[in-house]
Amino acid sequence: MDEFDEQRRNFLIKALSYGLFATSAAGISVPAWAMGQIPDQLPPGRSIYRLSGKVRIDGRYATLETPITFKSVIETGADGNIVFAVGKDAFILRSHGRLEMQGNDTILTGLRLVAGRLLSVFGKRKPQQRLGLRTRTAAIGIRGTGVYLEAEQDQTYVCTCYGTADLLSLEDASSKETVVTKHHDAPRYILAKAPAGEGIRQAPVINHTDEELELIEALVGRSVPFAFTGGYDSLKKDKY
Repeated sequence: MDEFDEQRRNFLIKALSYGLFATSAAGISVPAWAMGQIPDQLPPGRSIYRLSGKVRIDGRYATLETPITFKSVIETGADGNIVFAVGKDAFILRSHGRLEMQGNDTILTGLRLVAGRLLSVFGKRKPQQRLGLRTRTAAIGIRGTGVYLEAEQDQTYVCTCYGTADLLSLEDASSKETVVTKHHDAPRYILAKAPAGEGIRQAPVINHTDEELELIEALVGRSVPFAFTGGYDSLKKDKY
């Protein structure tokens, strides 16, 4: 184990062993998924790492054994949260969520977040396998990226945690932007109603954490592309 791996492991053990829920400025409880260790990659045939509250997969209440496919629909109730992986991609879907997966028998090709809050990490794809994300107000093309989304009726919040994303307002084709980030460098709001060319605006980093990204990357056998430099408090930068 090299110095970075040991630092990463020690940090995650410390951060996740608290067993607490972090409360955002908006009053949203974000689960820390206390585990005590970096999780192993999910075994073949297993989709769900952890769930709580009411969660439906394809219309049926889910258990840890419920399979999730590239075409599944995931819904979470007021108390629902789910951590899961499909193929080389992994996710945390929080409460009040509806996520529609789109794909074929071998790979995820798209996602539609109808409502709720979703943290995602995606494996690298060939150019012809580019992945598209959609909400009511936004279309987002991603390439080997970590992304956090909040889908509301009149706006989408998107943080490209690392990687490249092409952002587009569905109501104004002139509102578009490509962001390339290393560590939460360019969060944005994509608005439903805004003057032409002004539908994408700067935003703060909210409601998701580095240790959650590390958790879901681990479920698909990867790690985050940045080094942790200290304890949990050091991640709460001013711009967060």
